[in-house]
Amino acid sequence: MKGSEYVTQKLYYKDAYIKEFITKGLEQNQDHSGRWYIILNETAFYPTGGGQPCDLGTLNGVRVLEVEETEEEIRHYVEERLENIGKVKGEIDWSRRFDHMQQHAGQHILTAAFEELFQIRTVSFHLGKEFCTIDLEIENLSEEILFEVERRANDIILENRPIEAKWVSHSEASEYKLRKELSVTEDIRLVIIPDYDYNGCGGTHPRATSQVSVIKILDWEKQKNMVRVRFICGKRVLIHLHQKHFILKELGQLLSAPEDQLPVVTNKLVDANKAQAKSIANLQETQLQFEAEQLLKSVNEWAGEKVIEHVFENRPVQQLQKLARLITEKNLAINVFFVAENGDKLQFVFSRDQHASFNMKAIVKDILPVINGKGGGSDSSAQGGGAAIIRGKEILTQIQKCIQTKNFTKI
Repeated sequence: MKGSEYVTQKLYYKDAYIKEFITKGLEQNQDHSGRWYIILNETAFYPTGGGQPCDLGTLNGVRVLEVEETEEEIRHYVEERLENIGKVKGEIDWSRRFDHMQQHAGQHILTAAFEELFQIRTVSFHLGKEFCTIDLEIENLSEEILFEVERRANDIILENRPIEAKWVSHSEASEYKLRKELSVTEDIRLVIIPDYDYNGCGGTHPRATSQVSVIKILDWEKQKNMVRVRFICGKRVLIHLHQKHFILKELGQLLSAPEDQLPVVTNKLVDANKAQAKSIANLQETQLQFEAEQLLKSVNEWAGEKVIEHVFENRPVQQLQKLARLITEKNLAINVFFVAENGDKLQFVFSRDQHASFNMKAIVKDILPVINGKGGGSDSSAQGGGAAIIRGKEILTQIQKCIQTKNFTKI
């Protein structure tokens, strides 16, 4: 098996702070999709696994795009083929690596705080590009619980406790008060924060809790029978704080209010906008009712049926639908044909009341091919749209001609 042919030494387990290394390549090849990958004699690149993304960086100056482990074979997928793999210099993207170390160690600390204070178990962890998540075995949370857990986690960080990693046998592992059951029986690696957290883990971590710097819980949401908590650690907290500070500063300037008054001023603004929106909606309703009364004065007759036809410019379909309802709800045996010329599109609404007879669904189906359009509905109300290949008036003329030659009644 290919995976057992090469056993790469994992330098990231010897020292997670290795940023550069020199080794030799064992193989350079392409996978089934044509991507080039390199297998090294030893590597400081951490492969994707355990909720932690892989390291990135370069090999002999060529970008490493992804690192994966299959069996004991670690593949470094590169941007292009290396000229020579006899001597390979690897350089880790240290900013990314240390960020991952902070987030992963922060997750251990936060998870242990949930268990220590409230006996809430973590069932999964994801380290994302912008934030991290843990899924908790509980159906609901409170702000009081989150506050206490966050406080405890940051106290552990300030205590500057060591973070130790050690390889143990299965029997040796049983001597520790592990936070969760081990998923392996061999090659067991424990990550230990003395007198606080003992956990089987294959990720990279800093040497002490102080290097996590700080943990901030952002929010939480329900996920089926669990709760998903979003959080960030270390430098991500500074970035998040900078973004929030910039936003609050901009809002303060826009609203001419100090930061502590922004919620009050914003609520007043929202209430004012709601009142204004309601006033506008009432005015629009009045305008549409007036417009409907005016259109009722222009009734024509097609094939013995009363018809109101009109072409609008830059009118949303929703307004045409409401206007048609205002007319048809009067039950005056009227068929309505509205077309809107909206830029490079033609949109239309056809409707009738219960005393009129045209089959609007059949008419729409007949007219759609003319404008390469889509649409549908029922025999009493249908709508659609397509390309503005012809003018709206031409569509209405074509509908009138078709009604005179085809059976477009509702029966």
